[in-house]
Amino acid sequence: MEPLQLVALLKGHKNYIQTHNYPDPDAVASAFGLQYFLRQHGVDAVICYDGTVDKLSTKKMFDVFQIEVLPADQIEDMTEEDYIVAVDSQKYNANLTDLAGDEVACIDHHPTFIECDYQYGDIRKAGACSSLIAQYFYLTDTLMDRTVAAALAYGIKVDTADFIRGVTELDLDMFAYVYKRADVDKLKIMYQDVLELDDLKAYGAAIDNIRINDGVGFAWIPLDCPDSLIAIISDFILSLNVVDISVVYAVRKDGIKFSVRSERKDVDAGKTVAAVLKNYGSGGGHQEMAGGFIPRENLDRVDGMHARIEEAFMNQIQEMKRGSI
Repeated sequence: MEPLQLVALLKGHKNYIQTHNYPDPDAVASAFGLQYFLRQHGVDAVICYDGTVDKLSTKKMFDVFQIEVLPADQIEDMTEEDYIVAVDSQKYNANLTDLAGDEVACIDHHPTFIECDYQYGDIRKAGACSSLIAQYFYLTDTLMDRTVAAALAYGIKVDTADFIRGVTELDLDMFAYVYKRADVDKLKIMYQDVLELDDLKAYGAAIDNIRINDGVGFAWIPLDCPDSLIAIISDFILSLNVVDISVVYAVRKDGIKFSVRSERKDVDAGKTVAAVLKNYGSGGGHQEMAGGFIPRENLDRVDGMHARIEEAFMNQIQEMKRGSI
C-alpha cells in the first residue's frame, strides 16, 4: 500500500470516488477524506454514489462538513475512459452499482468475496474505512484540514460503534491522529438531533415482530425501510441481553434487505448471510456485521418467507457453531 502510487495512477484522468450504494457516514467520510488527500497532491475527483441517502446523520454530514456529492443519476458525462476509485466497497459487490467508468482502484476494509484485479488495491481489515484514509495523510505527511479530520473522526467512531465493534489498533491510532487535528465543535454537532420521527415507526414494527430463537433475534420490518435504518435496528436488537446474533430484514418494493450482527466469535456474520442467501440473492460483510439482499424477482422462491428465513439462518448458525468446536 503506497498512497502516492494512487496519486500517480489518477493524474491526467477524469476521476470519480464512488461509495457503496446508500452511503453511510464511514463511506462518506472516507470519500471526502480521499478527495481532499488527492487535491493536496494535484488530483481532482468527484464523489458519487447510487441509490439515496436516507440516514439523517449522513445527510447532516453534507452540511456540517460541507461535502459535495453527486448522485449517479445526475452524472451525464461519465465515460468508459474515466477512472473510478471504489471506497468502502468493492467491484462486483451487490451494494456497488457498475457505473460507466473503469474501477481502477479500490480502498476498502471489508473481506473480499469476489476477486478483482485493480491497478491499485488497498483492501485491509479495519473497523472503519476512514482509518485507512487517515493513514494516507499520516504516511505521506500530507496536510489535513480540520473539517476533513473531524469527518474522518466521525466515520471511525460510527463504524466501530464507539470502538467496541471490529476495532483494530489502526482505528485507535488513526482516531488519535485525526482527533488532534479535528474541528471538535463540528464533531459535536453530529451527535445532536440525529433521530427522525418516522424512524420510530420502523423501530415499533421491529419490536412488534421480534422472535428470539436460541440467542438469535429475528425481526422483520413491513415497511420500505432504508438500508441505514435497518442496520441501526439490527444493532438495537443485538443490545438485548438475550441476543448475541441479530437478523433484521425489511420487506421492500425492490426485495428484502438484511442486516446481520454477531457477538459470537464462532459465528461469522458475513459468511453466514452469504451462505444463506447464495441461492436467492447476495450477502457478505465482516465477522461482526454484514448485510444481504434478495431481489424482488426471487421472492417467489422463498415460500413461507418468515419461517423459511429463520430456518435457513438457524441451520447455518448451528453449522458454524459445530464447526468451531
